[in-house]
Amino acid sequence: MIPIAVDDSSSVASLYLSDPKIYARSVSGWFNRWRWAMVFITQLVFYGLPWLVINDRQAVLFDLVSRRFYIFNLVLYPQDLIYLTGLLVISALALFLFTAVAGRLWCGYTCPQTVYTEVFMWVERKIEGDRIARMRLDKSPWGLNKIARKSAKQAVWIAIGLWTGFTFVGYFTPIRQLGGEVLSFGLGPWELFWVLFYGFATYGNAGWMREQVCKYMCPYARFQSAMYDRDTLTVTYDVERGEGRGSRPRSDTPAQYHAKGLGDCIDCGLCVQVCPTGIDIRNGLQYECISCSACIDVCNGVMDKMHYPRGLIRNSTENGIAKKLTQTQMVKRVFRPRVLVYTAVLALITIGMLWSLWARSNFKVDVQRDRGSVARMVGQGLTENIYRLQIMNATEQAQTYSIRAVGLEGAQVVPDAAVTVDAAGTRWVPIRVQAPPGLSAGSHPMAFVVAAQSAPLDQVVEKSVFLVPR
Repeated sequence: MIPIAVDDSSSVASLYLSDPKIYARSVSGWFNRWRWAMVFITQLVFYGLPWLVINDRQAVLFDLVSRRFYIFNLVLYPQDLIYLTGLLVISALALFLFTAVAGRLWCGYTCPQTVYTEVFMWVERKIEGDRIARMRLDKSPWGLNKIARKSAKQAVWIAIGLWTGFTFVGYFTPIRQLGGEVLSFGLGPWELFWVLFYGFATYGNAGWMREQVCKYMCPYARFQSAMYDRDTLTVTYDVERGEGRGSRPRSDTPAQYHAKGLGDCIDCGLCVQVCPTGIDIRNGLQYECISCSACIDVCNGVMDKMHYPRGLIRNSTENGIAKKLTQTQMVKRVFRPRVLVYTAVLALITIGMLWSLWARSNFKVDVQRDRGSVARMVGQGLTENIYRLQIMNATEQAQTYSIRAVGLEGAQVVPDAAVTVDAAGTRWVPIRVQAPPGLSAGSHPMAFVVAAQSAPLDQVVEKSVFLVPR
């Protein structure tokens, strides 16, 4: 056997490579102001909504214990799950529509991951300084200054995370009651778990994982390309105008730097430094781009200082760049078949859902036959069946309801008495229905008509059957 020589000089390459930490630089500009406006609006809604009071109760509350969901003046029950389905369908179609028209605007301005990352980065900049200061601090040895800054940052991050978790649970447990339990150290195990879980998720995702969530965990980044086309508005670098890149004196005229083979891009790298996902937009559209437009703001600032026209990096479309379309021409191309189909379907479903909410009855009725008793013969040859009716009052005032049987000749409800149900309450009502003699043995279709005495036209009809013994 001939021995085989082994080359010991070969090195082992790792299959895993950790991404370098991104130190995003602060930026100011028109798009940054819009992004912060959306941060304030979304967080004002999220943190403030549970504290609103309407009709002497929390305005928005998903009470899982009593199985009632309060959304301002609406009181919904588990039977109204169809509205949640409709809301999810509308949200998905809206996402498809906005993506087809304007790319990942949702990601850049209103996605919770983006919003909380922006808040956490603001805290980090206030405590540790801007990009260069943070890089120096991380490279410096541990000392009193570094420990104090890092500890202060972590404390504020944890406080924001816990307050976010507390607010989240406040949508399911009345937030004032929840606050009292927290102050008295009487928080229930499930409330405590979800406060800590949601708080830890906010702290971990926005404080530590940041762009990793957008790049590797969010499925939207993966399937967005299926909704893009050449007329989708995206953050775009004008290659023809910008290349080749290179530094030059600010005093150079366009003719002078063009003669050197240079375009308008001075290769300052600021567009990469401000990017929260760390990409270079000059390399073309990439799935990591969340359309936050920070690179547009910083590039426009550089163009202003160089006295060049703005728009080297801008919101445009592939066709807009290639064909040098004007803004008006690009707007006209928005109305293309894909967008029109999304818009039509979204409008139909939204109108249908709103009409259903407007036309829905103010109460619900479920009918069950009493399985503990069978059909029986009573006095005067009458046949009697027993039912249980569940009446759910979806208003916030006590209501009185009348009940009658229809569809079976001579059938009547005994006793013929009105039923009162508390505000936003549910009541099970035992009902006896008696039918005259002469009915053939077997089952006969019938229905219950339940009407609110305060609004007789507001009726619910529930089908059932009447059994006649042999």
